[in-house]
Amino acid sequence: QVQVVESGGGLAQPGGSLRLSCAASTSIFSLNVMGWYRQAPGKQRELVAIITHGGSTNYADSVKGRFTISRDNAKNTVNLQMNSLKPEDTAVYYCNVQTWAFETSWGQGTQVTVSS
Repeated sequence: QVQVVESGGGLAQPGGSLRLSCAASTSIFSLNVMGWYRQAPGKQRELVAIITHGGSTNYADSVKGRFTISRDNAKNTVNLQMNSLKPEDTAVYYCNVQTWAFETSWGQGTQVTVSS
């Protein structure tokens, strides 16, 4: 099973920025879809953004125009640049990857807190 490890969470002020990174234990070319999800206290886990092997992206309406997902093929990472952060972006962010055999793996999560 593919191992994924997130990094880059932390505390940001409203309007600030954070960058999350997810490192995969396998070549990124063996992955069909890579994405970020988040789960706030008392809420269900929700999709934030995904990027396909072909580079197509999809974003939750709540983050469109503020967040950008990208891949670094050389480093086997998928990144999430989060700008114009809002308190409602506070959540644990999880990286998810799916292989061409439709096997999925989740990271352990990284906390993002947006507060003044």
